[in-house]
Amino acid sequence: MQALIFDLDGTLIDTVYAHVLAWQRALTEGGIRVSAWRVHRRIGMSGGLFVRALAREIDREISREEAKALQERHSALFLEYLPERDPLPGAIELLKALRKGKVPFGIATSGRRPDINKSLEALELPDDVVVIERGDVAKAKPDPDLFLACQKKMNVDASEWFVVGDAVWDLMAARRAGMLGVGVLSGGYGEDELAKAGAFRVYRDAADLHRSLDDLGVRL
Repeated sequence: MQALIFDLDGTLIDTVYAHVLAWQRALTEGGIRVSAWRVHRRIGMSGGLFVRALAREIDREISREEAKALQERHSALFLEYLPERDPLPGAIELLKALRKGKVPFGIATSGRRPDINKSLEALELPDDVVVIERGDVAKAKPDPDLFLACQKKMNVDASEWFVVGDAVWDLMAARRAGMLGVGVLSGGYGEDELAKAGAFRVYRDAADLHRSLDDLGVRL
């Protein structure tokens, strides 16, 4: 049985650049000036790891309290910048086709509720779809905890899973979970970067993946 775990931001929902702007503004307000491209390279990590990684990169100390405040400000700004969510091309159709074809799938995201609630609503997902978010695990990407928690909850062997993600952090976590990674370009990473991080195949977006499911041995 083949099964798929999907990342959310940049894979199914067009939210990556709103996250970039929200993080950049939150950091600037906190007296930390970081170029947008540096922020983008860290999107997909958990918020706490994101802040620590940037702190090392710019050689600046950030206390635990300051990091928490930055994450909270990012969440508020993200909701302000993107009150409504748009699914990426083909995302809704892909998930509906998998459901119709009885192919198991779940969602595992470094995002937290309530930040992700509107994204899940935009995908028109039924209530029984398994969603693992940051608050459900001890560590987020690039650690494998999110994917392993999804696998455990759905009770499908790790060797049967494909992880679909737009960032190198998704693919690193997939490898550490013992799962095959599939990359999509809709989050802004290049094909070569995703392939080097462990992507078995790389597609333009969810629509392209839908057309190519046979490449993965997924039968609808």
